[in-house]
Amino acid sequence: MRIYAVPRPDDALLAALAELLILCVEGLASLGFMRPLAPARAEAFWRAVAADVAAGTRLLLVAADDAGVCGTVQLDLRMPENQPHRAELVKMMVHPRCRRQGLATSLMRAAEAAARGAGRSLLVLNTVSGSEAAILYERLGWVRMGEIPSFALLPQGGLCASTFFYRALQANDSGSLSGTGARSPLGSSSSGSG
Repeated sequence: MRIYAVPRPDDALLAALAELLILCVEGLASLGFMRPLAPARAEAFWRAVAADVAAGTRLLLVAADDAGVCGTVQLDLRMPENQPHRAELVKMMVHPRCRRQGLATSLMRAAEAAARGAGRSLLVLNTVSGSEAAILYERLGWVRMGEIPSFALLPQGGLCASTFFYRALQANDSGSLSGTGARSPLGSSSSGSG
């Protein structure tokens, strides 16, 4: 398994990411899209992400194994001028074939390391309240700020609450996965939980 930052996503990678997005939405992941998600809509989303990456306003991390793309996460760096120290962690996805193998944990740690590398010291995110993702974020040391009821629609319809989290990054945070054998959050990773 390898996690890497993508400075210029090519068409093949964008197509693979669109497939992952569709698969996750079909699996009821709340990623801002409704079911069914048309391939053209998924591809348009990733082309917009690629434009943001090229503009330097977004960092895109991708996880891949021998079978192809198996996960991704993004850091939105577009913040007001009085918040240059902050980024928002968005659109974390893990392919079903790679779940429960530590990939989500590895993606989170890689995103934290990438944020530090981009000079960011505070990250925020939100997720469906009570979800496996919410449990993961708390386990990884993210601080729960609160919950907003009826915040968004689930992919299949129906309102859901969203929990907001933050994580203050310290300059000395290694971002490494101690005890898992991972050498670097942006290099190969080992399994763990998540």
